[in-house]
Amino acid sequence: MQGMNKEQIRKRIIEGLEEDYSLYFGAAKKAHDAAVNEENIPDNKYDTLSLEASYLAQGQANRAQEIKAALEAYRKLEMIPFGEHSPLYLTALVTLEGGDGSLKRVFIGPLAGGLKVELDGEDLVVITPESPLGRALLGRTLGDEVSLIINNARREYEIVDLC
Repeated sequence: MQGMNKEQIRKRIIEGLEEDYSLYFGAAKKAHDAAVNEENIPDNKYDTLSLEASYLAQGQANRAQEIKAALEAYRKLEMIPFGEHSPLYLTALVTLEGGDGSLKRVFIGPLAGGLKVELDGEDLVVITPESPLGRALLGRTLGDEVSLIINNARREYEIVDLC
C-alpha cells in the first residue's frame, strides 16, 4: 500500500462523516418542521402526515447522533502502525486478495462500517470489528487466509498487505 497514508484516510473518513452528518441533521430539521407545521395538524384520526413526519424526524435525528459519535471517535483515533507479523486490530489498513485475484482494501475502524472513501484514486471500505469481515480479520497477520459466507456463498481472501 505504498503511498497510502493512514492519517489521510482518517481525514477522508472524517470528511465523509461530516457530509453525512450535515445531510441527516438537515433532513431531521426539515422533517421536524413538517411535523409541527400547523398545515399538517390532523383533520381527523386517519390523517397521519404529522405523525409520520415526526417518526421520520426522530429516525434521522438518531442517525445524525450515530454519525456525530463516529466523528468524535475518529477525531480521537490514534493510528497504529502494523508490521508484517502484527495481529490486525483497529486502524489496520488491509489489502485482501480474493480467489479470483481481485483486490479489496479495508480499514478497520471503531464505527461507520460500510463508509467508502477514496484516496489517491483508490477506493477502500471502512469495516468494524463487529462486522463479519472484521471478526474474521481480527488477530490475523500478513499471509493469513480468511473465509466468509456471504449470501450462502463461501468467499476466501488472503491478507496480502497491511499497514
